[in-house]
Amino acid sequence: MEQTNQYIKQFPELFKGKKILYVHGFASSGQSGTVSRIREVFPNATAIAPDIPVHPQEALDLLHRLCDSEQPDLIIGTSMGGMYTEQLRGFDRICVNPALEMAETMRQHGMTGTQQFQNPRQDGVQEFYVDKALIKEYREASEHRFEGLDDADRRRVWGLFGDEDTTVDTYGMFHEHYPTAIRFHGEHRMNDHSFMHSVVPVIRWIDDRQEGRERPIIYIGIETLKDGYDKPASSCQKAVRQLIENYQVYFVGDKDSTAWLEEYINVPAWQHTIYTPRRDLLYGDYLISKQKEGDTMATLLEFGSDTFKTWEDVTEYFSRLGGQ
Repeated sequence: MEQTNQYIKQFPELFKGKKILYVHGFASSGQSGTVSRIREVFPNATAIAPDIPVHPQEALDLLHRLCDSEQPDLIIGTSMGGMYTEQLRGFDRICVNPALEMAETMRQHGMTGTQQFQNPRQDGVQEFYVDKALIKEYREASEHRFEGLDDADRRRVWGLFGDEDTTVDTYGMFHEHYPTAIRFHGEHRMNDHSFMHSVVPVIRWIDDRQEGRERPIIYIGIETLKDGYDKPASSCQKAVRQLIENYQVYFVGDKDSTAWLEEYINVPAWQHTIYTPRRDLLYGDYLISKQKEGDTMATLLEFGSDTFKTWEDVTEYFSRLGGQ
């Protein structure tokens, strides 16, 4: 992960006292930048990040032993690590740009011959060699994807796929087996922006489910997020990022809103979009709307009014509430 701190923020309460197992990608190690970011963003969680063996069966054996001994609350795998993570049944898992056809990925991108490890390894080894025999091992390991799936496990796995990933594209294959396949704005290698705005929201949803945590509900009318040119209104994206930290946020619009939300709100809008002309029937805590709603089942914040003229006014209001 690129080392920029512009987007990084700590969440001490998320996964507090829990274990996160990180499974790195090809030619990386347990000292990757992604591991550092996990530890920085979730300071009260324990991040377990082993150096993954080069040989696939050794890698899977190690990971299964770690899962048995550590019982991680969450497993996050990227690229090659996403292929392994998908196969670790019985745990909550996030597969980021998973290389589900690892041998084919190696062939397409010339990952043969002598390879340099991108990050330091505990054993001090700096390079390794990829030949046809090793590629065959990866092909055999890839062929075990999706084995032994049941409905319970399908609901515990998330797939995140960068829409600018030019290295791996297994979205369609993954989506055939798992309902939670999401496109995010980013490349194959995560940076701070894609981690904070795409992966962290999913981690928050998983932690909420594990804890049985119910957050107050905010409904946001899609019209409040747009300016006169159908672009994001000033500070609305920042406001959404702040609101989802303490609230369960849903976006309300019509079917034509889908593409706009995917482009400008992205992951936080996944399965958090409601299509209805009857906002007065929405059951929740707050409704932010430009429309004249009449009597509502949620506290109405009339966007554009003297009290809530801008998104800065809205975020200031909710910051005073402190998550209530």
